[in-house]
Amino acid sequence: MGRVFSKYHIGLIISCLLGLQLLAQDNSASPGGETVSFERTNTGHASGFTIRNIVIAGNRKTKPVIILREIPFTSGETMRLQDIVGQFDNARRLLMNTALFQDAQVTLKSIVDHDVDVLVTVKERWYVFPMPYFKPVDRNLNEWLVKHDGSFNRVNYGVKLIDNNTTGFNDKLQIWMLNGYTKQLSFRYDRLYIDHRLRWGANIGFSTGKNREVNYNTIRNKQAFLRADRYIRNFTWVKGEITFRPAIKTIHRFGLMVTNENVKDTILDLNPNYFKKNSSYLTFPELYYGLSYSDLDFNPYPTKGYAAEFSISQRGFNKRSHVFQVMTKASAYWPVAKHTFAAMSGFGIIKAPFKQPYFSSRLLGYDDFIQGYEYYVIDGVAGGIFKAALVRELFSTKFRTPAYKGHGGCITPLRVFGKIYGNAGYVYNENPGANSLSNKVLFSGGIGLDILTFYDYTIKLEWTFNQLGQNGLFLHHK
Repeated sequence: MGRVFSKYHIGLIISCLLGLQLLAQDNSASPGGETVSFERTNTGHASGFTIRNIVIAGNRKTKPVIILREIPFTSGETMRLQDIVGQFDNARRLLMNTALFQDAQVTLKSIVDHDVDVLVTVKERWYVFPMPYFKPVDRNLNEWLVKHDGSFNRVNYGVKLIDNNTTGFNDKLQIWMLNGYTKQLSFRYDRLYIDHRLRWGANIGFSTGKNREVNYNTIRNKQAFLRADRYIRNFTWVKGEITFRPAIKTIHRFGLMVTNENVKDTILDLNPNYFKKNSSYLTFPELYYGLSYSDLDFNPYPTKGYAAEFSISQRGFNKRSHVFQVMTKASAYWPVAKHTFAAMSGFGIIKAPFKQPYFSSRLLGYDDFIQGYEYYVIDGVAGGIFKAALVRELFSTKFRTPAYKGHGGCITPLRVFGKIYGNAGYVYNENPGANSLSNKVLFSGGIGLDILTFYDYTIKLEWTFNQLGQNGLFLHHK
């Protein structure tokens, strides 16, 4: 008797709540002032409901098939009504993680008998950004401002064109024309889907450029540079990649990249081991495979969920260039109290054989770094980092920019997070020389503020202490 009672009354309660929700939404849930319909018969039955239609509104450029690709249910599926509604928040999260939309809402549009219509309403972002480019070339802002006094000789400037939804299929086009520290021309086109089943994709890209300054060695844990009046480094790379995304959370990547590096003999005079065998040039192919998994609530600044990456590559196939590399990353975020979450992340890499030239032995302090050691680099062939943080949201608001030429303006978030954090890292170097940070466990910790704003731009202000007895304010942006 109790079991029959619960099935009947749970269905009735959910139906009443959904009716109140739809009545309250009225015109706001549908674009163009469309009234949401709500018709029910036999609402107390325990049988499932069929998703009859998924209606999409608000997409001017994005193709409907790209939106439907992210929805965790499809037309024709039958399930309990509470299960359908329970997927709405998940569907919104997946749509927002495409970085295509300012906002996305998934709601019930109508219910007729046991047929359900779902409404997906999106507000698209700006996709095309033709803009001036100005960026320091150093590894972080502290390196540029403190060590190099904010010198404009260490700045790239030029023009970049970015289209983050070129044909409406969530494909991305980038063209960069840079001058300054690096004279460079780059092109990249990423298309996540090239087949009708929306599983296979392809990426292509190339870059060519030259420099008047080269990081030729690491001395006492810091980069050593040589600057000349003429160009002393030339580089070109070409890349092609195939991607496979069988479901929503996992992507496989298979790629081939060919690189050519050429430096003047003055570099070899300073570091004969820059390339192998005292050579001034290096050309090599690189084959790689990568696997990424992401189940995060918000990719640009996650507060809940898990993510992981794994890659394996072979760079070069002869004595001049031979690097077999395995890399893995993982991160986890989980709530511990209201507006508070814990975060942990790890990174590990190994290269073989262990005897590598300088060009192939750069490891920490470049893309991946230990907080508090921003002024240092640590070279080697194996190493990793572990990071942990406790983060609390201190402030959150949104404001709308003015409308312009028929556009409704842009909703800009402003969120501020406070955090305490700790790091541990290690790098193995077979021949460290005078670089004392290799072959030892390094620790650091501190407090900081993260500011998340316009188009997921994040500014990080961190006061960090390291085991060398040093501390200071470090700036990062993403």
